[in-house]
Amino acid sequence: MVQLKDKEFEVYISHQDLTGRIQALASQISQQYEGRCPLFVAILNGAFMFAAHLLQHISIPCEITFIKVASYQALQSTGKITELLGLNEDISGRDVIIVEDIVDSGLTMEGIVASMKSQNPRSVQVATLLFKPQALRTSVELHYVGFEIPNAFVVGFGLDYDGLGRNLQDLYVLKEKEEPVVKPLP
Repeated sequence: MVQLKDKEFEVYISHQDLTGRIQALASQISQQYEGRCPLFVAILNGAFMFAAHLLQHISIPCEITFIKVASYQALQSTGKITELLGLNEDISGRDVIIVEDIVDSGLTMEGIVASMKSQNPRSVQVATLLFKPQALRTSVELHYVGFEIPNAFVVGFGLDYDGLGRNLQDLYVLKEKEEPVVKPLP
């Protein structure tokens, strides 16, 4: 259990399980891109932990860069994407793998993919640690998915609640408050 501001969170996915799944994704990516040198584009701030762990296990030559967009406020997506730090690299003719912490509504990822594709890369694929299929509001193709999770609020391993919790090794889920049980009088 961990307390962040006014919310309590409980362990949802252990660091060991996260690491094992990330290693499997890295192996899959390394096999698919053998003989090529993909450019990983990690989305700050949330994907920094996933990107670091993923690239530690990529066995082929690759490069990484970062962009920063904002679409969340407190517990909910605003639906609007604000670019805070853009892509400086020329991706024309490159294989691009977008690295994201979580895809829920899909609106942010849809915008990022469209922006990348407009720059004439050889290919654009998406690797996300977490995917909430129940929250999806657009069609976005995800090529590498760590875990499918229900539409619950999670923190840790790079994900935050109003800036807090990114440093937690495990992934935590918001603890639902239990309603008091009302017992009838005898």
